[in-house]
Amino acid sequence: MAFSPEKRKGTISGIIFVAIFAAAATYIAGLGPVKALGLSPLVIGIVMGIFYANTLHNQTPVEWQSGITFSGKKILRFAIVIYGFRITFQEIMAVGMDGFLVSLIMLSTTLIFGSWLGTKIFKMDRDTSILTASGASVCGAAAVLATEPVLEAEEYKTAVAVSMVVLFGTISMFLYPVLYTTIIENASGFLHMTAREFGIYVGGTIHEVAQVVAVPASVPGSPKEMADAAVIVKMTRVIMIAPMLIVLGLYLAWEAKRSGGEGSGKMKLVIPWFAVYFIFVAGFNSLHLIPQNIVDIINEIDTFLLTMAMTALGMGTIFSKFKGLGLAPLYTAGAMFVWLVAGGFVITKLVVGA
Repeated sequence: MAFSPEKRKGTISGIIFVAIFAAAATYIAGLGPVKALGLSPLVIGIVMGIFYANTLHNQTPVEWQSGITFSGKKILRFAIVIYGFRITFQEIMAVGMDGFLVSLIMLSTTLIFGSWLGTKIFKMDRDTSILTASGASVCGAAAVLATEPVLEAEEYKTAVAVSMVVLFGTISMFLYPVLYTTIIENASGFLHMTAREFGIYVGGTIHEVAQVVAVPASVPGSPKEMADAAVIVKMTRVIMIAPMLIVLGLYLAWEAKRSGGEGSGKMKLVIPWFAVYFIFVAGFNSLHLIPQNIVDIINEIDTFLLTMAMTALGMGTIFSKFKGLGLAPLYTAGAMFVWLVAGGFVITKLVVGA
């Protein structure tokens, strides 16, 4: 137990150690040039954690490891639950059925396509494939973090998935505004999108919430309708973390029974309860019983807790573990990126423009 009498001091020290890193990541993410790139504290945190893991890891007291592990597991689950304060059911209703359908179609197709591509075509292990696909299909690094406990994946696999989210999410931030201003806005027929359609396209296909916010802001003279549609559709994808994880748990249980492994006679159902609690928190937030300024403070605290979790995962990422993966994650994430950009455009036009 992390807080047993013999481990308590080391656990607390480890948590404080991670919190110091997370505080530094938060400060760096707020600096002008870094903020302009749309890099969240979560991304900065895992980079710092990886740097520590491959340089100073052996200089840290071994007793602190229980606190680092606690941050990457328990604090992570709690932070995902509190993430529900970023969403209301009213926001999801406001975007309409077409925005919801775009979110649902893009999430499910990207998750299935990416998982299949990673395991069957590029011969990656199951966990890395699903983690990479979840990050692309739902909401970037936060989705990878939420999926990791269900798979019980190793830290370095989570780091691989997050790095793919960062790479292709960053490319999206620069690509989408150029696509809109040079082609989509000025085209006619099928290639043309209204501001609302483009907002739904952005929210339904770009990885991170921060990146979704940055794209409409990068379009000269973009109307508020574009930004509103993008953010609301993106948050619709975020709330789908919960049903996605529950379905994933059911699939893993079925797969374990089908494979005929030890204990397969009785199907073991993995229910990610933190995902269920996430829905309850979002539902409670929809009642607007808590003043908005308090909710904003809760969300800031939650971002810090997620940064701690990401940093802790980075601290468990040793480069030597990456041997054998090769370019498979890059190929898998790249193929999903092409589907999100091209396939997402077609899906949005067919659903919204119909």
